[in-house]
Amino acid sequence: MTTQTILTDAVRPASRAQAAGIAVALLSALMFALSGPFAKSLMDSGWSPGAAVLLRVGGAALILLVPTLLAMRGRWGTLRRSSKVIVLYGIVAITGAQVGFFNAVSYMSVGVALLIEYLAPVLLVLLVWARTRRRPGALTILGTVVAILGMVCVLDLTGAQTVHPLGVAWALLAAVSLATYFVLGTRVSDDLPPLVLAGGGLVVGTVTVALCGATGLLPMTFSTSDVTMLGVQLSWLVPILALALISTAAAYVTGIVATARLGTRLASFVGLSEVVFAVLASWLLLAELPGLLQLLGGVGILAGVILVRSDRYALGLTPPRRRRKAAG
Repeated sequence: MTTQTILTDAVRPASRAQAAGIAVALLSALMFALSGPFAKSLMDSGWSPGAAVLLRVGGAALILLVPTLLAMRGRWGTLRRSSKVIVLYGIVAITGAQVGFFNAVSYMSVGVALLIEYLAPVLLVLLVWARTRRRPGALTILGTVVAILGMVCVLDLTGAQTVHPLGVAWALLAAVSLATYFVLGTRVSDDLPPLVLAGGGLVVGTVTVALCGATGLLPMTFSTSDVTMLGVQLSWLVPILALALISTAAAYVTGIVATARLGTRLASFVGLSEVVFAVLASWLLLAELPGLLQLLGGVGILAGVILVRSDRYALGLTPPRRRRKAAG
């Protein structure tokens, strides 16, 4: 057997594994993208963002409860050691992202809110720069500038499209939470199943949102009025079930699997497709499309993020290394 044959046989499984990881990441992005239109239809019918988030994460936690408990058999020690990561994941990556995004879409279109949220890589670059005191590479700096200029266009300061400052603030909170989501995806020991991270995080998220609602920090307004999607009147149960099952339970599990397979850099790069999916979904389901200047700004944000992620410096993160399983 020649050296070339050995190398070819070694590369093919890795290429197939990466292709499978990319496919899972695209599926996750599509399912996440549908959450915006589903949630917007609820809020247009009288739901508050907090109520939509509570039923979304609570429903997903119930859906994953039994599978999560089954996956934890014999792994209670791992669960205990990973408890801090799971709690942080639930509070920030799940609760922060959903509350921020849902509140943002109550002030602006789904596409614009998601474009601002996907400034997360730029925020991570700034964080790494501040933490390491090491100047980013040329591509990172160029990408950051392009993304910021794109955000200016998305905000449409000419006034042709109205973007509420509170909506921008909520979208930026979602961006910070999204950055945490990508980072935490590679901070878990190998013997902690993705299902346990997702299920445990959703339980923590549900408790967090419920406490915020009980204390008045998050207004909770529910409605049983029909919602309008595709120009058709549907029961409010349709978007709720879709949010919990598709855009949360399935989306988080596949997202964690994709990040574990691809690493933060590539997984978050593929995750950019969520913006495209969300704009298309909002257009098809809600007849909602950003203005021309905002679309151009969105292209700028995506181009900037691509430049940032193409730089080896970007995010100061590398694909996850295999961790030795702890005893017990």
